[in-house]
Amino acid sequence: MPPPSDIVKVAIEWPGANAQLIEIDQVCTSIHPSICLFFALRYADGPQSSECILLDRIQSHGIDARLEALKELAKLSADPTFATEFINMEGIGTLHSLLNIFMLAFTLTAFLELMDHGIVSWDLISLSFIKQIAGYVNQPMVDVSILQRSLAILESMVLNSHSLYHRVAQEITVGQLIGHLQVSNQEIQTYAIALINALFLKAPEDRRQEMASTLAQKHLRSIILNHVIRGNRPIKAEMAHQLYVLQVLTFNLLEERMMTKMDPTDQAQRDVIFELRRIAFDGENDPTGTEKRKAMYTKDYKMLGFTNHVNPAMDFTQTPPGMLALDNMLYLAKLHQDTYIRIVLENSSREDKHECPFGRCAIELTRMLCEILQVGELPNEGCNDYHPMFFTHDRAWEEFFCVCIQLLNKTWKEMRATAEDFNKVMQVVREQITRALAMKPSSLEQLKGKLRSLSYAEILRLRQSERMSQDDFQSAPIIELRERIQPEILELIKQQRLNRLCEGSCFRKLGNRRRQEKFWFCRLSLNHKVLHYGDLDESPQGEVPFELLTDKIPVSDIKSVVTGKDCPHMKEKSALKQNKEVLELAFSILYDPDEALNFVAPSKYEYCIWTDGLCALLGREMGSDLTRSDLDTLISMEMKLRLLDLENITIPEAPPPVPKEPSSYNFTYNYG
Repeated sequence: MPPPSDIVKVAIEWPGANAQLIEIDQVCTSIHPSICLFFALRYADGPQSSECILLDRIQSHGIDARLEALKELAKLSADPTFATEFINMEGIGTLHSLLNIFMLAFTLTAFLELMDHGIVSWDLISLSFIKQIAGYVNQPMVDVSILQRSLAILESMVLNSHSLYHRVAQEITVGQLIGHLQVSNQEIQTYAIALINALFLKAPEDRRQEMASTLAQKHLRSIILNHVIRGNRPIKAEMAHQLYVLQVLTFNLLEERMMTKMDPTDQAQRDVIFELRRIAFDGENDPTGTEKRKAMYTKDYKMLGFTNHVNPAMDFTQTPPGMLALDNMLYLAKLHQDTYIRIVLENSSREDKHECPFGRCAIELTRMLCEILQVGELPNEGCNDYHPMFFTHDRAWEEFFCVCIQLLNKTWKEMRATAEDFNKVMQVVREQITRALAMKPSSLEQLKGKLRSLSYAEILRLRQSERMSQDDFQSAPIIELRERIQPEILELIKQQRLNRLCEGSCFRKLGNRRRQEKFWFCRLSLNHKVLHYGDLDESPQGEVPFELLTDKIPVSDIKSVVTGKDCPHMKEKSALKQNKEVLELAFSILYDPDEALNFVAPSKYEYCIWTDGLCALLGREMGSDLTRSDLDTLISMEMKLRLLDLENITIPEAPPPVPKEPSSYNFTYNYG
């Protein structure tokens, strides 16, 4: 009798054991290659050692056999099914006992992969293990691969366990990590900055100030600037993300002052306002005495541009920006005294209606900068938006404010603004600053140059070139034409979305560390009937053939598409999954029988493409921001093309009246 067609035999061979042919159902091989191999190993030696075979090989006396087994374990540990079985056999404890320098890299890799599944709590890690891992980080001339994994393990400990943070913080300091930032290996630098960020992010309130002073050290900033940002190698995405996180955490040190209201009864705080007035109008200390001049202060405070002339302390009672605005003003007055005096006196000599109120502008500008740089907000997962210039100065925030307040004064003059134009000026200044930051100036001097080129006239020109011209499209005939064109444009957008789904996209697996990413790929069949997907070892450079995508979902089985908090993988209480940006990129396909395929798009653009495409497959409306933008752009272009011959001709609101019939038709010509 011939063997069943759905059964195959796999040859299994390893050091110290006889080769065997194992019968495996082909259904198994379609699930995942690592699962297939696991079950082959599980049953190769019979039921008495089915669950212990890999552990036996790891603990064998032959060094070669142990090394091969650890290599194999490092690969298989990424699979959750295998990890569960291995952990249930007390595999973690076995790995702890194997921490020796000969095969340490593979042991640490397997440990990191197994712990990443969340099956075992990090709180169970012993203090001796932490000391051992920290020892590898502090040890000079340690192997690069061991150092990488040790830094990654310590970062995971800090991020995943409150109790482990205190233990790790006792063994590792930021000062000890600085040396790893001076190496030429960017991966080591990335791991080191990631651990610094983790230690700062999880620091309790009583240690936050200590960490803040460490981050503010010129030595640390200079090393990051010279050895990382200005290094010989281009900044990779993960390093850019860690620099962005460090930038956010550094700016978040301003949050306390930003949310602190001024106490109008606090004399020390009021003295700061007196100092601002003195520097602007008295130069040196007032020889006539403070008490004698109090009657004249109201006039001076009006010239300084405070809203409340009698008691300017009241201007700093709103949060944000709170006391942070006063800190900025005092820094400008003391460190850039000539600029401060020039701005104040220049405006005090203008007509009342055209003077730029320095105090009000400084307070509103501080609030605006806090919004632009997201002071007080947690870092966004996947964001790489760091600015090199903020690493070039010990007081980068204050210097940034000083540059921007001069820009505001210049723009006010260019706009010939009055008090009624205050909000308009602030909108223009916000646009100038955001456009300049988008150019990624490498220093504050470069920022000044880019802001000089973004004058008010240039902003108007840019707005004009970017603005959709809607003025010509308001008449009834044009609106009717637009309504007729819209269905065919929507169909064009739908076909583009489906074509992109057929090309497919690569997605990152949740639950894996950023620096050891796992990927999977999904694409739509060319006949739009099946979604094919499968795991990948690395991010692909182009399309992935259908043959490599072992799993599939018929489109007819899809019940619905959900997004954001409605997704099954977003309902779990996890710091990563509660991140606002991750929520905005999450979507899931729900299909029979109550199963889900979960996605986190790599970008907002891919999120819109996939949610639109899936809605189109299900016959539903495409409602993303990208569809609305594409629809407006394409309709505008199509209408301009169709109306090209009518340029400079006024289109009436209503069609012209039909003329009356003539009294006779004698004017016709008879060719017969």
